[in-house]
Amino acid sequence: MLAWARNSTLYRLSRRMMTQRELTDAVRRKAKQKFEDISEVQLEAVATAAIEFGQQIGALDDRAYAHTKVRSSVRGGRSKRMIGRKLQEKGVQQEIVVEALEGADDFRAAVAYARKRGFGPFRRAPMDEKRLVRELSSFARNGFSLELGRRILDMELTEAEDALAAHPL
Repeated sequence: MLAWARNSTLYRLSRRMMTQRELTDAVRRKAKQKFEDISEVQLEAVATAAIEFGQQIGALDDRAYAHTKVRSSVRGGRSKRMIGRKLQEKGVQQEIVVEALEGADDFRAAVAYARKRGFGPFRRAPMDEKRLVRELSSFARNGFSLELGRRILDMELTEAEDALAAHPL
């Protein structure tokens, strides 16, 4: 079983980054399927062996996972609030989440979000009241403040492009 746990860990971590809780859940779920008469003590031992092996080979690190996810999420236009909630759902400890979010910039993420959605300075259609409400609502649903949404919507295209270029990740 322990050899299977090591192989399973290698397979999962070679495909994508995972948190400790994600790996534990995945290994436990698969071990229940593979070994029909496995006890709870054996499940815990297999999961612990998987975690230790992942850390030993340097492929399982919640801190590195959180920092990587924060950088890519900001580039993708996600707010700090949304990123933090997603990391907590994945099982990353609160202090690691706070540490990873220290360098995140909601302004840069909001500009990236506006570019991605074609809002504000990246808008092609003329602005009207209905479109303004729709765009502000979209910013709010994605965790950005009303003030930040208004600030982005009032920007000029060159100012928005300069903001993206000034804060590369």
